[in-house]
Amino acid sequence: MNRVELLALLRRHRVAVQTSVTASGAPQAAIVGIAIGDTFEVVFDTLQTSRKAQNLRRNPRIALVLGGWTPGEEQTVQYEGVADEPRGADLERIRQLYFEVYPDGRERLAWPGLIHVRVKPTWLRYSDFNQTPAAILEFSADQLAALI
Repeated sequence: MNRVELLALLRRHRVAVQTSVTASGAPQAAIVGIAIGDTFEVVFDTLQTSRKAQNLRRNPRIALVLGGWTPGEEQTVQYEGVADEPRGADLERIRQLYFEVYPDGRERLAWPGLIHVRVKPTWLRYSDFNQTPAAILEFSADQLAALI
């Protein structure tokens, strides 16, 4: 799978399940609306008071799952990465990326405490069980960077 194919696959999805870990080590999961950047980064918005934001500030490691939502859709992406909250020009860039997918995100900028989170990938696994044999491809951060 090349870069263009992988980005197209990821960009087919507008939502993902995101997971993080609480201070006590308990899992926490939520559905988030996402945008995918050219370097495979994931962007979503949330409130700074949300559990996910608090968890990620304490421990920036995050996992996401994309796909597999509808009957017969046996293609999924497992995505692990490191989350941050960019500032300055980086923040403006990821906001624009997010607004391309979610134009109504501009209206949410007025919400008190709204933040945009960027996730840089460390590992990705694409699985396609719609074919026999199943296709399973794994990419490290270095392998994803080499695709760019």
